[in-house]
Amino acid sequence: MANNIKEQQEILQKLNIFQLNPMQEEALSVIETTENTVLLSPTGTGKTLAFLLPMLSFLNPDSTEVQALIVVPSRELAIQIEQVIRSMGSGYKVNAIYGGRTIAKDKIELKHTPAILIGTPGRLADHFGQERFTTASVKTLIIDEFDISFEVGAGGEMRRILNYLPNIAKRILTSATQDIEIPSYIKMDGAVTLNFLASRNSKLSQKTILSPSKNKHTTLITLLDAIGNDPAIVFCNRKDTIVDLSAFLDKKQLDHSCFHAGMEQRDRERALIKLRNGSVEILIASDLAARGIDIPEMKYIIHFEIPEVEAEFIHRNGRTARVNSKGTAYIIRHTKEIAPEFIKEAKTMQMSNSKTRKPPYWKTLFISGGRKDKISKGDIAGVFFKRGKLLKDQVGVIELKQDCAFIAVPSKLSNQLVSELNNIRIKKKKVRISIV
Repeated sequence: MANNIKEQQEILQKLNIFQLNPMQEEALSVIETTENTVLLSPTGTGKTLAFLLPMLSFLNPDSTEVQALIVVPSRELAIQIEQVIRSMGSGYKVNAIYGGRTIAKDKIELKHTPAILIGTPGRLADHFGQERFTTASVKTLIIDEFDISFEVGAGGEMRRILNYLPNIAKRILTSATQDIEIPSYIKMDGAVTLNFLASRNSKLSQKTILSPSKNKHTTLITLLDAIGNDPAIVFCNRKDTIVDLSAFLDKKQLDHSCFHAGMEQRDRERALIKLRNGSVEILIASDLAARGIDIPEMKYIIHFEIPEVEAEFIHRNGRTARVNSKGTAYIIRHTKEIAPEFIKEAKTMQMSNSKTRKPPYWKTLFISGGRKDKISKGDIAGVFFKRGKLLKDQVGVIELKQDCAFIAVPSKLSNQLVSELNNIRIKKKKVRISIV
């Protein structure tokens, strides 16, 4: 409960953050003293913490009802914010609900009402309509990435959600783009706007790569070879393009993952896990990956297809050149393709000195046991050290979920490890181990 400086510092220590940045400092001060706040800041600058810290100070530890509602446009963002809040160790219960999983799972998690509820518009509207819990105690409303949240909830879900919230005292809207009209039913009259977008992408370099053919596949391969083994996101406009491009990269034996709305939630999560731990270095994605997902800083962004609107171009580029880091956004354009006006200062370049990309060093293994089985990261590492006979630098990133876990191991040892460790016991639980 971040009600004072000492408690805030304790939370920051748990998150391994030494100091708030200027945007977070100002947002914290304004949100605490203002009824309605609009926070505009580039992707990757820490908006989540900027609204979570003051939100905690508005909560009543004696209440047993939902007190804060966070509306988000995607499942990934809901999960990410839920994980951040749990890492803060505030003592308040938090749950995320979203489409793509059964209502029954929501009901189990909501059996004990959380103080903080995170959800996508459609799923929230459904729960509110069924009156599965009271909303009378919700005093704080946060709409994260409000531009796309309004778009996702354009079917009336957002308006229905607001109708169930009669006692809102604090409204906080965040986005990485501006010039979005806020609907009157949100009741943001007199809102204070904090605009930090002027500092966007000051270290971003934009470069245009001309493709001699309308089919840009070969040009993409040449570019991927040129940038080497650094991670990159290849953005496409349509799912069909992603599927086609993935098949092409498979033929070229280039390891990669895909990420788009048509995929099952489990597969989307695994694609991000593999990108985070280095098992894949290329993610072919829709604009769904432009914001609200938990991935590391990207050195390169590739616009395989140019987005139709500037907002998506901005959000894609927000995946690189964050805060003090440098990054490059490549735009692959056919020689007869006209670039939209919002693409400025993108120098046309020729690629040279290409080198064939090496296969990733790491491979991801799935383990069928997690937190609910009292299994820790240390337990998993211990098994791979002792029984798998791995050295310290051969155990990569371990991600622990509620009912499973993932570990990165050297690719050349992955099959051997599965053969030797499958059906082993970890903390008295017999677990299956397989390659993801």
